[in-house]
Amino acid sequence: EYEEKTGRAHRPLSPKQNVRKNLDFEPLSTTALILEDRPANLPAKPAEEAQKHRQQYEEMVVQAKKRELKEAQKRRKQLEERCKLEDSIGNAVLTWNNEILPNWETMWCSRKVRELWWQGIPPSVRGKVWSLAIGNELNITHELYDICLARAKEKWRSLSTGGAEVECEDTGFSAADREASLELIKLDISRTFPNLCIFQQGGPYHDTLHSILGAYTCYRPDVGYVQGMSFIAAVLILNLDTADAFIAFSNLLNKPCQMAFFRVDHGLMLTYFAAFEVFFEENLPKLFAHFKKNNLTPDIYLIDWIFTLYSKSLPLDLACRVWDVFCRDGEEFLFRTALGILKLFEDILTKMDFIHIAQFLTKLPEDLPSEEFFASIAAIQMQSRNKKWAQVRRMLIFDNR
Repeated sequence: EYEEKTGRAHRPLSPKQNVRKNLDFEPLSTTALILEDRPANLPAKPAEEAQKHRQQYEEMVVQAKKRELKEAQKRRKQLEERCKLEDSIGNAVLTWNNEILPNWETMWCSRKVRELWWQGIPPSVRGKVWSLAIGNELNITHELYDICLARAKEKWRSLSTGGAEVECEDTGFSAADREASLELIKLDISRTFPNLCIFQQGGPYHDTLHSILGAYTCYRPDVGYVQGMSFIAAVLILNLDTADAFIAFSNLLNKPCQMAFFRVDHGLMLTYFAAFEVFFEENLPKLFAHFKKNNLTPDIYLIDWIFTLYSKSLPLDLACRVWDVFCRDGEEFLFRTALGILKLFEDILTKMDFIHIAQFLTKLPEDLPSEEFFASIAAIQMQSRNKKWAQVRRMLIFDNR
């Protein structure tokens, strides 16, 4: 009516304007809405309601302050823990560099070093410690790596130019077999830590990984390339220079356990599984009985763990900590880690059937807490009827003969 009397043009209101037209106030928040007096065209709030709203507002403010205080305390605690961890790592680096590494032969097996080792080796010295712990029984030199790599490159060129029918004179293996092995290497490199994107085509470590695996097939043509090797080589590349990574890789695969698995020695593999089950039953009898009931044999989950030394199954930082202690304790720790995993998830696994157990152990949770994980491993006793791992394994080998 006003617009008609004043002659102003009528313009349709937007939905927002239409809502605002009916309000004499605009609440800025929930608290403002609680404290706001009613519009003039409505009855005023009763005193009791106004008091109630005032109390609600004050309670909201108190709760908000509590939340802020709690979050601030949490942030402060996280910062303190991070600083504490950084100080701990810094002190550990000094200890390793100044005390342990210069006196390796006399100190590596001392109680102090073993305890420090269990806590995890600082990344900056990890490669040096691994190299020393793995050793070089094969006496591989940097020059030998260069020779093996040159031979591998020559074979690659030969295969790419169509020499697949030529028989390999020095090894007795056909070029067709070698070609299949090299093709498998190419495929596996792209599958190695795909989330990191550093080993895939175009990544900074693609050629390095390809070179080490190719050189190894020339160094040990009797073993060749087996799936799982790429993950082991990749972890070493992340911690060592290329030639040193090849030396550690070759010596590591030459250990009895790794050689038994990579050469697929069924008799020895069954012995390892049997030894594992002895300690499985000793430590986790309830879960052991559940696995037996569901016909779940160790090979279903152990093979992948052992082939890749847990680098494919666990988060990389956790896998490196497993490697730390593996380099200290040898093959026994690989099976102790497996029992630690089973112990950590015992309550969950006892409620699962065959299919779900196999699926769960094939793809472990990605958010494993490291301290809880290693506490579970520490709780595993590697002794059965006064016999240690090595004694049980030897006894089983003797029985099989």
